[in-house]
Amino acid sequence: MMRLSRVRAGSLGWIAAGLSGLVLAGSALRADDPKADPAVERAREQIQMLDTLYKNAIVSVNNRFDGPPAIKMALDVFAAMEKGKWHRAKLVDASGSPQNEANTPKTSFEKRAVKVIQAGKPYYDEVSGTGKDRILSAATVVPAVTAKCAKCHGATEGDLLGFVRYELPIK
Repeated sequence: MMRLSRVRAGSLGWIAAGLSGLVLAGSALRADDPKADPAVERAREQIQMLDTLYKNAIVSVNNRFDGPPAIKMALDVFAAMEKGKWHRAKLVDASGSPQNEANTPKTSFEKRAVKVIQAGKPYYDEVSGTGKDRILSAATVVPAVTAKCAKCHGATEGDLLGFVRYELPIK
């Protein structure tokens, strides 16, 4: 498995502070970069906020409870956001050994993103559509940040597990 050197074991601080840097550092990791498009930049900021929120919640739930409640909570939250038409999010495997076949990369974006994430990049995004139908698709790295994550996934702390794929309307 690929090991991510930026992971610090068991640290919610890494999740909170590090993800902001990872997403911002990803500015050169975009398939296209519309020049000074405030709507795209707002969407990227929303992805950064959602990513920090979701990953902190998952690690917090995982640290407080036995068993796999974190993934169940994440799936419930992702479903609620999609039902409300706010955005879509999905966990996608990048390890090559998915815990659930539904998590394998399926879309063309997911297949491109898995290559970028496996190459060691923490973030990748693309803008698709035109006018009011534009969508920001983004992928943010998911490593095994704690020993508990690693144990459940049959990995080592720091190993790449996959990414969260976001689809957010650009407004």
